[in-house]
Amino acid sequence: MGATPPIFVVDDDDEPRYRGVRLSEVLGTPFDRLWGLLVGSARGLPPAEPYRLPVRTGDTRADVLSALAQLTPAWSYRPLGEISVPQARDNLARASAMTLSFVAQSARGEDVPAVPQREVDLVETVTERFLVRWRGEADPAAVRALDAFWLAVAENGLSPSTRTARLAAEVGSDVASCLAAAVAVAGSPFLGGAVARCLALVEQAERTGAAPTAVAEHLDAHGSLPGFGDGSPSGVRARAVREACVTAGARRLQAADAVAAAGTEALRGRGVPPDRAVPSTVFWGAVLLDHIGVPPRLMCAFYLCGRTAGWSAHVLEVHAGRN
Repeated sequence: MGATPPIFVVDDDDEPRYRGVRLSEVLGTPFDRLWGLLVGSARGLPPAEPYRLPVRTGDTRADVLSALAQLTPAWSYRPLGEISVPQARDNLARASAMTLSFVAQSARGEDVPAVPQREVDLVETVTERFLVRWRGEADPAAVRALDAFWLAVAENGLSPSTRTARLAAEVGSDVASCLAAAVAVAGSPFLGGAVARCLALVEQAERTGAAPTAVAEHLDAHGSLPGFGDGSPSGVRARAVREACVTAGARRLQAADAVAAAGTEALRGRGVPPDRAVPSTVFWGAVLLDHIGVPPRLMCAFYLCGRTAGWSAHVLEVHAGRN
C-alpha cells in the first residue's frame, strides 16, 4: 500500500489538492463526500443525530462553541489518548455533523418552530439537511452554492485555526474539544468574521457607485482590506467560488468585481506583493452567501461549517501519528 496523500498541497500549477485529488476534480462534490475524502472515510459525513441546540445566546458562533463543548459530557467523549483512530474518526464525524446542525438550528432562531425531524430525513445530503433545518426547504441553487463555498474553505493548510485544532489534539483533548478550540479561533474578526466585513465593503461600493473611493476609505481607516491578501494559496479556490457566483447570477457580482479591481490596484500601489493584493476565497464567498440569503450575522458560522472537514483531518493525522 502506498503512503496516504497529504491533506493539502498546492501543485506546480498552483492548484490545490485535497488528499492528492485536484480541486478541479472535486468541484461539484457534495460536502459530506468531501469531508469523507479529507478524513479517509468511505462513509463520508453522516447525517446529524436528532439533538436540540442546548443553549441560545443570540450569537450563532457562540451557540455552536458552547454546544460543541457540551457534547463531551453528553456523549461521553474520551481523550484521544484513550481511543483508537477509527473511534476518533467516528467521534469526529458525529461532532462535525452536529456542528452543522447546531448552526442551522441557531440560525433558524427560537421564534419559529423547529423543522420536524421527519422532514429533515426526506432529503439526502448533509447540505440539504442543513438547509431544511434552517429554512424548511433545500433550494437546489442554495445547495450548489453552499457545497461550492464549503468545498473551497474546507482545508487551508496550517492556518491559525488548524494549528489550534492540532495543538488540542497533541495534548490529548477529546475531539469535540478540538473542534471547539478551532471554532474559537476561526470565529475571530480576521478569519471567519471577515466574511461579513467583505460584504460590507461590497455593499458600500454598490451604494455609492464608487468602488475606488470605498476601497481608499477602508484602507485609510484600517490599513488593510477584508478578504484580500490572506497569505494562503487560495487563488484557484477563489476563482472557483467567483465562478460559482457567476453561475448563480449573484446579485452583487458587478459591485464585487469593481471592489476586486480597485482593491488590487490600491494594494499594489502601496507596495503589497501581487499574490497578497487579490481577493480571496472568503471575499467571493461573502458574495455567494449573500446571494442565497445568508445574513451577515450568520456568515461566520456558515464558514465554520466548511472548516470542520479540514480540522477533522488534522486532528486524525495528529492522533494517528501518536499511535
